Amino acid sequence: MTATETCEAPPAGVARVVRQRHLGRWLSGGVMVVLVALALRSVATNDRFGWPLVAGYLFDPQILEGVRLTLVLTFVCMAIGIVLGTVLAVMRLSANPVAQALAFAYVGFFRGTPVLVQLIFWFNFAALYPHLSFGIPGVDIDANALISPVLAGVLGLGLHEAAYMAEIIRGGIGSIDVGQIEAARALGLRKNQVLRRIVLPQAMRVIVPPTGNEVVGMLKTSSLVSVLAVGELLYSAQLIYASNYQTIPLLIVASLWYLVLTAVLSAGQMRLERHFARGSVEVRTAAAEWVRGWLGLGHLARRGVR
Repeated sequence: MTATETCEAPPAGVARVVRQRHLGRWLSGGVMVVLVALALRSVATNDRFGWPLVAGYLFDPQILEGVRLTLVLTFVCMAIGIVLGTVLAVMRLSANPVAQALAFAYVGFFRGTPVLVQLIFWFNFAALYPHLSFGIPGVDIDANALISPVLAGVLGLGLHEAAYMAEIIRGGIGSIDVGQIEAARALGLRKNQVLRRIVLPQAMRVIVPPTGNEVVGMLKTSSLVSVLAVGELLYSAQLIYASNYQTIPLLIVASLWYLVLTAVLSAGQMRLERHFARGSVEVRTAAAEWVRGWLGLGHLARRGVR
């Protein structure tokens, strides 16, 4: 049914469907728009925000270098988290009780301790093991030289993220019907082939959305490595406002870059979701759902009208 069809006269004996008017919804929406406009006007006209300074430092070389390092930390730590999380998820689902126990202990420990504590722990790892030999004769590595602030940040964020990715991947694998796995085994596929060719491709539809959220979260969580004096985006802004005392403008610069990077990552997430959700009639973008709800067209969406 289309909007044009609803306006035509119905056949004799058929009740005409009239769309309900949501006056309260439009009034509340108008009030919210006015309040947002007033807030934006206040922010734009307040000289204490230092908008000229914001524009001047937005593409400062030190800020741009911080943006680059932030992106490197985000993708490296997420790569560690995804790879190790996949291994932990398989261990949790395996029939080996020792593997299950180890994976369960890992997830419980890293999810149960704050990521900031883990970052500081890895930064001070040399206090526990000044020299690393790994049990190999003749090998003696200075831990103080090995564990740099950047490496400590990568270890802290990557190992912490692996615990969360393990649960996300385990949930995605668990969403696959057992009958498909049994059918694949009946065809003679080995366990690793079933996992790689049958389970993971279908589980991606469940895994991708929360993984995208984790990537966005990692982008912002990477700011915690500023306590280790790693020159990412926030620390670069801190170094600048420590010398010119323009705290608010530099924090706005950092926030604007985080917003831009988050928007780019979110757009990539939506494209991945659409790619892995091909063939699913239940997939709708969040924006379309919001517009339908705002216009009172939710009943059309439920009937399959797009």
